[in-house]
Amino acid sequence: MCFGSKDKADDTPGPRPAQHQRSPQASGKVNMPSPAQSHYQQQPQSQWQQQQPAHGDSSQNDYAPPSGPPPNFGHSQQHSSTDYAPPSGPPPSWAHNQSSTNDDFAPPPGPPPTHARPNQSNHDFAPPPGPPPSQRQQHHDDYAPPPGPPPSHHRPPVNDDDYTQPPPGPPPSQFQESAANNKQHDWESFVPDTALFPPPPAFFTGYDRSHTTNATEEEANAGEAWCVQNPLTAPMDLDPVALDALRTHNIRLMASPQFRGKLDWVTQGVWRGKTEKVAGDACIISYPPLYCVKYDSPLIPSVAAAQRKTTKSIYYEVSIPPPRSAAAASSNNNPFLGGRGGGGGGGGGGGGNDDEITLALGFTALPYPAFRMPGWHRGSLAVHGDDGHKYVNDRWGGKDFTRPFRRGETYGIGMTFTNTGGRLDVNVFFTREGRITEQWDLHEEGDAEQDLPVTGLEGFHDLSCAIGTYSAVEFEAVFEPSRWKFRPQGL
Repeated sequence: MCFGSKDKADDTPGPRPAQHQRSPQASGKVNMPSPAQSHYQQQPQSQWQQQQPAHGDSSQNDYAPPSGPPPNFGHSQQHSSTDYAPPSGPPPSWAHNQSSTNDDFAPPPGPPPTHARPNQSNHDFAPPPGPPPSQRQQHHDDYAPPPGPPPSHHRPPVNDDDYTQPPPGPPPSQFQESAANNKQHDWESFVPDTALFPPPPAFFTGYDRSHTTNATEEEANAGEAWCVQNPLTAPMDLDPVALDALRTHNIRLMASPQFRGKLDWVTQGVWRGKTEKVAGDACIISYPPLYCVKYDSPLIPSVAAAQRKTTKSIYYEVSIPPPRSAAAASSNNNPFLGGRGGGGGGGGGGGGNDDEITLALGFTALPYPAFRMPGWHRGSLAVHGDDGHKYVNDRWGGKDFTRPFRRGETYGIGMTFTNTGGRLDVNVFFTREGRITEQWDLHEEGDAEQDLPVTGLEGFHDLSCAIGTYSAVEFEAVFEPSRWKFRPQGL
């Protein structure tokens, strides 16, 4: 290490390391410095140089330890003189245990508060003097009820300005009104007697299939395809012959070439028909139509003025012969078995019970598929005799309407069109033995999912008689009013 510059160099040789003297008994071992020597060796150089003699003094070792015992020896020998001696007196913990009165952590004098409560009247945690609040006198209690009876027993004076107060006097239910104010509302004079109203329509009574026999799905699809190819026609103009036939009720019945049966004209306005047992579904149409828009609609001013009425009704009856005896039936070799057959409703198809009357009475707009029963497609309605259901543009199972037809009875069906402020109300009625037994409003509320539109039946298209047959059946159709059992109004 350099302690100065070269020009101030000192030729004096540096101090040599201390030479440790070997002890004769050391046996080659070196005497290690004592702790005191180590202590002095760790002192700063300046202090060490002051304690060492001059380098020229060879009688003394430069690294000799100081005289006297090492510091730790003096500490162990003289406790009162060393710097590390403990203070005089006992330790604090012993003094704390010996003199508790002078300890800062000693408990306060006297018993604990829970064992003795001196001077309870002056103690901060002492209860207030006197009995508890529950035993105080009511006039001293802050929560005592107000004086006097409760409000339910005493009604305070009514303040006219306080809207929360009830009016004076007893309640209205206990107040006897005067005779002038006791008059009640006469609702009976405003509500008419509903006993003469027709029965409400039957909702949600449609059937997916008739409980009798049914036509096939292929036949139903064929009828729908036919109606798409042959839409409803506009009201027709009648020639003089047709107008005269309509006026004299000399109506003609027409059947398709596929009709398996016979139609015979009996007299003016009367027809008789029979079908074979193997006959399929068929619809017999009348001409001219029983309702012609251009000559019968109450909405046409000239027609209404000529007829002097605002309604128009169309109607016809069908009689079913009574059952023949078993002997007569067995001896009959005629292929027209008359009155024996099954199925119709919802579809026909296949033989059925001999007690079923496979006949349908209704109306239809033109044209209509002749191989289908009336009421199954657009612009037609009918009542089927085998199940008693009514069908209005319904090729499924119809709706409950009347009981099935019986042999030996006469049935009729009609429609009435009424002008009510520029619109037509249409009512359909059904008769049994000359009396109206059932009827319905054409525009009555129906099921939006099951009921199809009644287009063609609302009085804006010509309507013809439509008699549906299936299997073996015998009937007589009457269009002459003088031969009817029922006489409708508006004809």
